[in-house]
Amino acid sequence: MKNAENTIGNLIDKQGVAFISSVDGDGFPNTKAMLPPRKREGIRTFYFTTNTSSMRAAQYRDNPKACIYFCDRRFFRGVMLKGTMEVLEDSESKEMIWREGDTMYYPKGVTDPDYCVLRFTAAEGRYYSNFKSETFKI
Repeated sequence: MKNAENTIGNLIDKQGVAFISSVDGDGFPNTKAMLPPRKREGIRTFYFTTNTSSMRAAQYRDNPKACIYFCDRRFFRGVMLKGTMEVLEDSESKEMIWREGDTMYYPKGVTDPDYCVLRFTAAEGRYYSNFKSETFKI
């Protein structure tokens, strides 16, 4: 892969689904399909929305180890990023990724106490394409 940031960034931006994984109290991975990240900074930092009361938010508070995965089904390519997930409840983070229509999920608006931001920070990744995989540092 010549330019990881461009190659992976383009793959991520074209996907309608992201898969996020957390670790439960028994040490087992838990994976969930999510809407794509609301914002990304290169291929290191990603922002998602979720409910403050969700099981996933509780798991990340207990154990921040996480991974996210994006899959291009058409060309059978994918990227897994490993790192940590933070649960953010400050108004600046919430306002940064709030979108019109989010009241469908968070009826009290951007200040809804059940609305929070998940910030994923990647440390390394693994990219699969053309029948081969490669690991890379971020």
